[in-house]
Amino acid sequence: MKVNVGGIDRTLRIVAGVALIAWALLGGPVWAWIGIAPLATGLIGFCGAYSIFGINTCKTKQ
Repeated sequence: MKVNVGGIDRTLRIVAGVALIAWALLGGPVWAWIGIAPLATGLIGFCGAYSIFGINTCKTKQ
């Protein structure tokens, strides 16, 4: 798996994921647990959907 999520994209995914998980923990709807997905892809740096569609927001050469 090559890194295909970079920079601002990673930061936004992590922030959104943490916010959704926090909301779920504070009594929000069950679907807010979906925040695990953007958090994981932000931390790992790989997004399967990006891979399928040929998207790469990571600027570094690999």
